[in-house]
Amino acid sequence: MLKRRTLVALALSAAALLAGLGPAAAQAVQKPLWEVGLGFGVLSFPDYPGSDQQRSYILPTPYFVYRGEIFKAGRNGFQARLFDTERVDSYLSLSASPPVNSTDDYARSGMPDLKPTIQFGPALDVHLWQSAAQRMRLDFRVPLRTVISVAWHPRQVGWLFAPVLNLDMADVAGLNGWNLGAQTGPLFADRSYNQTYYGVAPACATATRPAYAASGGYAGSQFTLALSKRFPGFWVGGFARYDNLSGAVFADSPLLRRSQNLSAGIGIAWILGQSSQMVDSHE
Repeated sequence: MLKRRTLVALALSAAALLAGLGPAAAQAVQKPLWEVGLGFGVLSFPDYPGSDQQRSYILPTPYFVYRGEIFKAGRNGFQARLFDTERVDSYLSLSASPPVNSTDDYARSGMPDLKPTIQFGPALDVHLWQSAAQRMRLDFRVPLRTVISVAWHPRQVGWLFAPVLNLDMADVAGLNGWNLGAQTGPLFADRSYNQTYYGVAPACATATRPAYAASGGYAGSQFTLALSKRFPGFWVGGFARYDNLSGAVFADSPLLRRSQNLSAGIGIAWILGQSSQMVDSHE
């Protein structure tokens, strides 16, 4: 049975994923300054990118959206905006990732567990194009995040750099209120991060799992689709993400069991309260 702290970490990670399910609306619309609620998510993802073991969870998740001028919480996690112009935004963002119990993962059996992490750092969002009807928008996003383990003694796991092209479409296929988002780009990580996930210390080496020292560099690519709609009183959304680790600098790691992974999830949240103040928002 999962330890209580592992369940809490998974629930927080699910909340981060649930917040990120929905794409942005391509055109600004009036929405409440804040919304709070409670929902649940059904999630399926590999133990870690490159694992050949998949886990599925049904988890309760808090739902919170805030659309302030400086601070925001929603589909892109938690953000503190640094500056905002017509073409370029810059902000600090926060996200999370779930833990991995090495006892339950064959490739990592006998190795230390992977702790849940929080990821935060600056990001640049460049608006490249918007359709005449303002129903489609293309952005180039450049986030750089430090990764910190969530434990009694937190430590820096490493750095992630993940530039992406992001396309948002409102009222997709003529379906009023349904928003679709597509996002793709490469992932780069430093040596410390790759060593944490794909390195094998000599003390953990076995006949089938030789010692391995990972290096920093290209860490694969991702493609994500997300669909959502806000109904009166509740919200629904779903996503699918494809990871391709072919050509990654750790491609010869014994912990890389599969070069392609698929993650997916659906979520529903009931809105229990919202602000009477309305603001323009692309969320």
